[in-house]
Amino acid sequence: MSASGAGRSRPLCVDLDGTLLRSDLLYETFLRMLARQPWMLFVLPFWLLRGKAHLKHQLAVHGAGDPALLPYDPRVVELLRTSSDRRRVLCTASDAALVEPIARHLGVFDDVFCSDGHTNLAGHRKADLLVEQFGERGFDYMGNARVDLAIWKHAHSAWVVNASAGVARAAAHCSELATHWPREGGGPRAWLKAMRVHQWLKNVLVFVPLLASHRFLELETTLNAVLAFIAFGLCASGVYLFNDLLDLDSDRQHPRKRKRPFACGRLDLRSGLLATPVLTLAGFLLAAIVGPAFLLVLAIYFCLTLAYSLRMKQVVMIDVVMLAALYTIRIVGGAAAIDVTLSFWLLTFSMFIFLSLAMLKRYTELRMTLASGKEKPSGRGYHVEDLGLVQALGTASGMASVLVLCLYINAPESQELYGHPLFLWLLCPVLLYWICRTWLLAHRGQMHDDPVVFAVKDPGSLITVLVGGLSVLAAI
Repeated sequence: MSASGAGRSRPLCVDLDGTLLRSDLLYETFLRMLARQPWMLFVLPFWLLRGKAHLKHQLAVHGAGDPALLPYDPRVVELLRTSSDRRRVLCTASDAALVEPIARHLGVFDDVFCSDGHTNLAGHRKADLLVEQFGERGFDYMGNARVDLAIWKHAHSAWVVNASAGVARAAAHCSELATHWPREGGGPRAWLKAMRVHQWLKNVLVFVPLLASHRFLELETTLNAVLAFIAFGLCASGVYLFNDLLDLDSDRQHPRKRKRPFACGRLDLRSGLLATPVLTLAGFLLAAIVGPAFLLVLAIYFCLTLAYSLRMKQVVMIDVVMLAALYTIRIVGGAAAIDVTLSFWLLTFSMFIFLSLAMLKRYTELRMTLASGKEKPSGRGYHVEDLGLVQALGTASGMASVLVLCLYINAPESQELYGHPLFLWLLCPVLLYWICRTWLLAHRGQMHDDPVVFAVKDPGSLITVLVGGLSVLAAI
């Protein structure tokens, strides 16, 4: 990585998208605009008709963000900061409206060349400009993609960053290979994290109607429930990806969510945009196999989740009601998959218990916001002054769910379903304990901001589930 004295006299020209940034400003601005003004999507083709440079400029105008939040590659930033004895040039096809604030934020560049709304400074145009400015083989160039081969042909040395070994070999044939820094992270583990496979645990709710109706010994019925579980998982993962793509700025300001693969740049935004419809479509194809009733429920779930991601998660109280509804609709989907009628008691219990969990999630976020010295969490409509009210509403919802459970156990139709219904009464103190304990831990600041993650890792929660399950088995 060290350079000779002659090398130090040559300018170091650095690409932005994928090189200095572990992201791409074209997709960053598109997604930011989509989150703010989704109707602008219909204007994109008209911008593109006037050229790619015009498209980039319009996206920059409508989707500009804070340059301090972008995922910079620390290796490149450190190199630039320790190379103050040579001319450092930022040369990119991104629009000036975005590039100049980035250059000012970093404060390490002597010159900036970029697109201006009329000329798209990419490929051969960028190569011609750098040769004109510094002469043939008169500069070093740092890039990340095969399109940069057009520039490396004219550069003295090639610095290959966040690229495959194949790109590095191709660059070595064009120029002297100074270094190759492979992309960090990514791979299957990053995709599994982005897809939130652990959140598929929520889809266990589709088996509730199967268990409640005592039809779990029927092979075809159980298979439909399993397919419904997978369909919900695939559809949910598609929406999770889309939600992360729209929430980049908010996630980057969150102490935990900033490590999400898209927010930190471990996964490519373009790949996320491609994977989102693929996963969603796969979920709908499975739903069609299960049956038209389940397909309709999954479509409703998808529309609600999409509405939540685009807008409703920012609306106070509507957001928690929708979260509770999204939990409950999994139970409705499970009933549709096996063609059984849901009871009034189960739906009522579900809305109250899941509203309590949604409130718990918001309460934990507000606690973290208060601890960080901010007045409100990013991307939410709540303020830290709402902590007490959110806690009161959440605990009240939890207590209401216990009351509904008691009334259900005492109902004549429930007594007929079980051979030993007295054992069901054990569920009430078990559920009461779990709700009180989770809210106590949240009050102490010891709760994970995702109740599902907490429940999976918490021994007390796992023991509670075990005792509850044994109570139901004893009652059958």
